[in-house]
Amino acid sequence: MIVTADKGYYSSVEIKKCLDDSIETIVPLRNTATTKKIKNAKFSKNQFTYNKQDDCYICPNNQILENSHTQYKRNNRMLDVYRLSSKLCKSCPLKDNCLSEKTHYKQMYRWEYESIIDDYTTKMNTKLAKDIVKKRGSIVEHPFGTIKRTLGWDHFLVRSKEKVLGENALIMFTYNFKRLLNLIGITLFKKLCLAIKNKDLIQIREEIAEYILIFMVYMACFLQINLFLQIYRKKIRYLKS
Repeated sequence: MIVTADKGYYSSVEIKKCLDDSIETIVPLRNTATTKKIKNAKFSKNQFTYNKQDDCYICPNNQILENSHTQYKRNNRMLDVYRLSSKLCKSCPLKDNCLSEKTHYKQMYRWEYESIIDDYTTKMNTKLAKDIVKKRGSIVEHPFGTIKRTLGWDHFLVRSKEKVLGENALIMFTYNFKRLLNLIGITLFKKLCLAIKNKDLIQIREEIAEYILIFMVYMACFLQINLFLQIYRKKIRYLKS
């Protein structure tokens, strides 16, 4: 199974659970630190290199943060603590870009299953993963926007999984109904209902396919005309200036 969602659903703990259940996840990373170029900005975690062989971090000043062999729990994750001595940090020329005034030494945290996230990050930077994320957005975001903004369903009115599934089924039915009317119009929809009643869908399928094809041709022509007018207006403004 392959599951994809937007970055709001990203969770390292859930990714680990999915991996254990043989579920492949394609969810963009959330709040990933980037290399900071702003003057006096503090170094991000990405600027500290993890050495898997020696189980340590290397700071931007090439000093080693060793595993202190202590752990603490945060957000349902057990984190290993890596530290650098206060003596080295005090004399470091990059201290102002690394530590606050009240902090005497650098400390890093690493989840016990962080290697899974490292592999996941590598996967999410591939073209295949980016294409899947892009495809998900083009398929899913339009229905979400229509359901929440046009239809006004921005939250569920009931509780319990069974009731929510029932309400969700009604929401999806309403969206599909509205979408179908937009695609084929009320006249063809009436013909479709009659064809379903008579159990004869062959002719109506051909009519619907022809109608959608003509609609797409008209839309393509409209977009071309609109593009031409935009270019024409830009040329007029250019000539006037």
